[in-house]
Amino acid sequence: MPEVVHECPRRSSRVFTRIRVLAEGKNIRGRKFRETCHTIVVNAHGGLLYLNQELDSGAMLVLSNPFTQDELECRVVFLGGLGEKGQRVGVEFLTPAPHFWGLELAPADWTSSPAPANPSTASTA
Repeated sequence: MPEVVHECPRRSSRVFTRIRVLAEGKNIRGRKFRETCHTIVVNAHGGLLYLNQELDSGAMLVLSNPFTQDELECRVVFLGGLGEKGQRVGVEFLTPAPHFWGLELAPADWTSSPAPANPSTASTA
């Protein structure tokens, strides 16, 4: 019998773009680092970027966007392969931040309000 895989829909659409950001945190050895890096893909809940630091999954980082002058705390949720540009690192913002990346034409689902968890119990007043 074939295995059926159900993929959960993403919380917000992805945008493939290269944005320069500053990442700060502690590497796998517990040493503080500060590194300018670039994104691969972003969404309202985080992004995927290249870093030249060895990190643990779950590590906390602070990302700064020099264009928007925003600074956000995020968690490492994915560690990909190491390449010539660095390691692919997936980060998740602690709270959604659709304006952090400074995209003029962000997808509509980045700013729309989430639907109620259970529509049958939602207020109709």
